[in-house]
Parts: sequence; C-alpha cells; structure tokens
Amino acid sequence: MEYPAVSIIIPVKPGGAVRALESLRNVEYPENFLEVLIAEGTCPSRQRNLAAQEAQGALLYFLDDDSLVSPDFLTRAVRHYRQDKVAVVGGPSLTPEEDSPLRQAFGLALASPFGAGSVCNRYRRHGVCRETGDHELILCNLSISAAVFNEAGGFDERLYPNEENELLVRLRRSGWKLIHDPGLAVYRSQRPTFPAFVRQLFGYGRGRAQQILLGGGINIASFVPVFFLLYLLSLPFLQRPVYYLPLLCYLVMVLTVAFRAAVTSGKTGPAFLLPLLFPVLHLSYGAGLLSGLAVYGAGKRKRPTGSVTVKRIKSFGSGRS
Repeated sequence: MEYPAVSIIIPVKPGGAVRALESLRNVEYPENFLEVLIAEGTCPSRQRNLAAQEAQGALLYFLDDDSLVSPDFLTRAVRHYRQDKVAVVGGPSLTPEEDSPLRQAFGLALASPFGAGSVCNRYRRHGVCRETGDHELILCNLSISAAVFNEAGGFDERLYPNEENELLVRLRRSGWKLIHDPGLAVYRSQRPTFPAFVRQLFGYGRGRAQQILLGGGINIASFVPVFFLLYLLSLPFLQRPVYYLPLLCYLVMVLTVAFRAAVTSGKTGPAFLLPLLFPVLHLSYGAGLLSGLAVYGAGKRKRPTGSVTVKRIKSFGSGRS
C-alpha cells in the first residue's frame, strides 16, 4: 500500500489540553509520513487555515482537541482517495460509552433523525460508505486533499462554526466527491452540562445563518426549528383549540421516539431525558438561526485577527515504511 503524507491539524485554545494526542500515539501509520500540527489561538477557522499553510502532507486531517481515534483510522481514510475526484473523507463523532447519563442523552438526541434531522449521521454509525454532502460530515473528523483545500482558499474565516459546511458546499459544486465512511469514527464527549448543550445548539443555528448569508447553501429543513419556535410564540394569541393540535402531535412524536430510543439503544436512563432534550434542541437551534439572520443580516462578519501559534510534532506513527 502506498502511504500519502498526512498532516493532522488540531486547533486548541491558548494553554488548552490536547486529549487527542493520547490516541494518536497508537496510530498505525508510517512515522515518516505523518506529522501533527497543534494550532493555538482563539479562532478555530483561522487556526486551521494557518496550520494548513505550514502543513507538509498531501492530505490534511482535521481533528478537535478531544477527538479520540482508532489505531487504523488513517489507513482506512486514505484508501478512499484512490477513487477519482475524491477530495474529502470523513466519518461520525460518537459519544463514548463511559460518558455520564446526561452526556449519553445529549448524544442520543443528536444521533436521532427526529432530533437532528439530516445531520444525525454525524453522530452515529449508520449505513454503508457513500458519497455524501456537507450534512453528514463534521470538522472534528474530516480529511481533505491539501491541494484541493489550498486551491479553494481554505475555510472562510468569517465563519465559526459551519466553516467546513461552506467549504464542502463549494467543493461539491465544483465537481469534487465527498465521502462519508460510518466506520471511520472518532469518540468525543458531549457537553458536560445542560446550559452548555443549549449554547452549543444555539451556536450551530447561528453558524448556519452566517453560512446562508455568505452564500454557502440553503437547506429548507434547517428552518423547521424556526417555524416551530415562531409557532409556539404565537400560541398565546390563538384562541381556537385546533391550533394546539400540531403541538399535541409533536409531543406524541417526542414520547414515541424517546421510547423507541430506550428500547433500541439499551440506554434507558439517558433516553428518558429525551422528552426534555428534543424541544430544547429544536428551540435552541431555531433561536440561534433567527439571531444569526438578524445580527449578521445587518452586516457580514469581518475576518478575525489575532496571533496563532503552530507547533509541529513528528513523533507519531508505527515507524513502518
């Protein structure tokens, strides 16, 4: 097997810990074909771009500072690039089994088609390896051809989050293939608290709004939580009982999906939290999207500034050649 040189890029806050290094020390890949770049700063999209400029690999592999990988994740990823026009390969981000019941519940909510819609496959192993769009790929577990990334100008630094979605939409429009491999998974803990989960989903909605305003693609399904939020806000002004029928149907669906998740996942305790988490997920995302449209609609975000420090580490890999 031929081994392309790979540059793993990990953004981290100043002074932050990089848990991802723990599992990377066990990666099965020739040491002389692998480097790890730690980009320290306060704007992840800018950190990734600057690290990519210093990268020496033919492939860039983006991980988060807490992405825990399997030993064979690189050999599994690089084989997909043998196909014509493949520019991007990624997989899901799964919740570790040892996480707390609350974090397990967050993971179940995000992995549910009812909870997260078309992006649910970012958080679960589902189906077979396939060509896909940006909805199934996630930046904490994403590889990109360095040549394609540089030619496209990298990530739009005005975006965070959703910078990968905007780039992936551009690449797909240009005729490049994006591959989702369910077996190419990393493990990342979900947010530790309920308020943190709310902020996460609000940020996702805001990022989607920014992406839309910057021309990065519109998905009508993204607006369903907005319609739900506006519907709930209008209920006090609607006098007829029939207007409450959609809410009743929604609650029945919430309970049904939660019960099914308890049965199929075997995680009964976390699944019992889903009747609370599903509405929170939908409303937080919808509020974030509305906020993003209102704030960034008035004036597009400026590109960030600030220093970024990139540290290169080469003591990884199995040493095989």
